[in-house]
Amino acid sequence: MKQYFPIALFFLLCCVALRANAQDVGALSRADTVIISGDTLIMLGDSLIFAPIAREIYWKKGGNFNLSIQQVSLSNWSAGGASSSALNTGLLLFANYKKGDKIWDTKLTVNYGLNRQTGRAFPTRKTNDNFIFISKYGREITKKMYLSTQIDARTQLLRGYRYFRPPGEDRESRSRISDLLSPGYVQSSTGLNYQKELKKNGRFSTIISPFTGRFTIVLDDSLSRAGAFGVIPGENVRAEAGVSLGNSIDTQVMENIRWKADLNLFSNYERLGNMVVNFNSVLSMRVNRYITTRIETVLIYDERVFIQQEDGTSSRAIQLQNMINFGIGIDF
Repeated sequence: MKQYFPIALFFLLCCVALRANAQDVGALSRADTVIISGDTLIMLGDSLIFAPIAREIYWKKGGNFNLSIQQVSLSNWSAGGASSSALNTGLLLFANYKKGDKIWDTKLTVNYGLNRQTGRAFPTRKTNDNFIFISKYGREITKKMYLSTQIDARTQLLRGYRYFRPPGEDRESRSRISDLLSPGYVQSSTGLNYQKELKKNGRFSTIISPFTGRFTIVLDDSLSRAGAFGVIPGENVRAEAGVSLGNSIDTQVMENIRWKADLNLFSNYERLGNMVVNFNSVLSMRVNRYITTRIETVLIYDERVFIQQEDGTSSRAIQLQNMINFGIGIDF
């Protein structure tokens, strides 16, 4: 009997193992779901249906690129005129983050345009040039109200000139009136931010801040020595403290018409009530996926900036730029 004992023991262990495996298989066959590496497999009859768990998206990123070109060519044209060409381009990038009670919205806008006309002393001239960077971080207080801090930075990319014809001269001359970071404006504000989501990925936001610091930068030495843009002659930075109000909207007006605009108001505590105004508006009318018409408006007023007039005098004035472009527009 002893010689058969190892064989009997081995046979008994095999039976126990097979029974345990059969119990596991039976339990699996009766299960409604099976979890594998965080994904769910749902039992439907004898089939398994793969049902991945939806992952929350915290970032929304995108942008727009637009380009418009115009050319007029004249040869022996009896009605008169001059050949000309124009180019205008713009880039918008945004990245918005939302997780729990935290938000972080960032937007970069860069525009540039030029015009070239034959027969002029300076045939190529700039028509559009701006750089705007806005970044805002906030913590939720209520469903639509946040305690936020915002950085607003604005400048231009290339030199800017004023063109004029001196008395008794046949040709035009020019004088440099601006450059990269001459001027540059950096505004930091902390306050209450009301934010509301609109239909079709639209958004409205307004932030009011009683604690705002505004810095006017003039890095060009010749402009600084002249006290351009309100800086003390010889200084490169002018610092101010005041109150600000910032508004932005992105809304679908009609099926193929979208309006984006932002308005920034700042008032220095020393001269409370006198506003620095920056208003930007873009109305996009899309013909199809790639062709669009854009109406762009920029309005600026700063009482410390004096604009040279046609008669040679300088005075405060509203700066206004309005453009209508028809060309390529690509969203991504």
